[in-house]
Amino acid sequence: MNSTSVYVGRDVAGRDQLETQTYAKVTRRLLPFLFLCYVAAYLDRVNVGFAKLQMLNDLKFSETVYGLGAGIFFIGYFFFEVPSNILMHRVGARVWISRIMITWAIVSAASLYVTTPTVFYVMRFLLGVAEAGFFPGIVLYLTYWYPAQRRSRMNALFMIGIPVAGVFGGPLSGWIMQSFNGVHGLSNWQWLFVLEAIPSAVLGVFTLFCLPNGIRAAKWLTEEAKQLLEENIAQDGTGKAHHSLSSVFANGKVWLMAAIYFCCMMGLYGVGFYLPTLIKNAGVKGALEVGLLTAIPYGCAVVAMLLIAKSSDRTGERRWHFAIASAMASLGLLLSTIYGSNVMIAMAALSLATAGLLATMPVFWTYPSAILGGSAAAAGIAMINSIGNLAGFVSPSIIGWMKDVTHSTNAGMYVVACALFLGAVLALLQPRALVNK
Repeated sequence: MNSTSVYVGRDVAGRDQLETQTYAKVTRRLLPFLFLCYVAAYLDRVNVGFAKLQMLNDLKFSETVYGLGAGIFFIGYFFFEVPSNILMHRVGARVWISRIMITWAIVSAASLYVTTPTVFYVMRFLLGVAEAGFFPGIVLYLTYWYPAQRRSRMNALFMIGIPVAGVFGGPLSGWIMQSFNGVHGLSNWQWLFVLEAIPSAVLGVFTLFCLPNGIRAAKWLTEEAKQLLEENIAQDGTGKAHHSLSSVFANGKVWLMAAIYFCCMMGLYGVGFYLPTLIKNAGVKGALEVGLLTAIPYGCAVVAMLLIAKSSDRTGERRWHFAIASAMASLGLLLSTIYGSNVMIAMAALSLATAGLLATMPVFWTYPSAILGGSAAAAGIAMINSIGNLAGFVSPSIIGWMKDVTHSTNAGMYVVACALFLGAVLALLQPRALVNK
């Protein structure tokens, strides 16, 4: 393709205007829908944290059983994520993302049948298998549309689904837990799994109609706009390593990224699975009140994610943006543990922790796509995410076990805070020229 083909008859101002208009249109068409899908995904993944408030008492589960069950989701996620992302790269995002969302909705709703620890473990494992590939699939999908200098902001617009799921999902979960206990013979935690699976199923069906596989499949773009986008992506790929799939697993830079992400995920799921418990431990008793208060840290995280991602894209600096945010999260978690019995201080500290750890994510996900391209990017992104998300197994398992042993979440939270600080240090070991764009 002639690299100047889209510019025929256009001066510099005309080219800039076309580019601005085209990316604005792509963003309007894709990001709101992807954002909604991620809200539904994260809600189904961590609503077990609210179900815990009643489920453990109903089913006589220990904290260790809960921590293991919450975390075993990520074992299924780990084993199936790389194959899922490679398949999406080959068969297309539209059908594959739809399949993921519909199957995880079915499994999540079926969690109402949990009666024993074994059934709990099996359902959480199957939920991980069903959802495997969704998050790295969308991260990969965004690389089909946006070059590196735009990617942190686009990642942020997608990933704010996590804190928004907390802002709206917390009060929603609290309301369900308070209002549906005993309705039609089901406990409130059973209704929680059923009702919060519905959005995922509906969005999974809509994905078949709303999500083009790539630039060429977007009927709402002109040929001129398609060529501009394709040329920008082609130029962005210059210098990236198109490794074989096997060489990705032997790449030390990829393993360092996986270690950094593991530390980040220790924090995300330590907070995600235990935030309602931490707020309750601070002295807030009602389920609805707990749900409303969980919206505060996640609301702060929305602002932090957007501001830090914008600053990172504007300056082209990645390492220090990530490291400072991760260190903030570590400090916030330490303070929330030390002052856990004071509601005001604990909420301020949890807000700092949640804002910091979530602000790391859109910056981090510019790293893999800065060095990998093609099928190597699909495998590398999935590998990093799957290894990193093993922290979703380790973190709640450690916290749950330590709580049974010490009768407090404090020791587990100290471990998580240390992991976040380690992630900040490891991020600074990344070569500046490699990740800064």
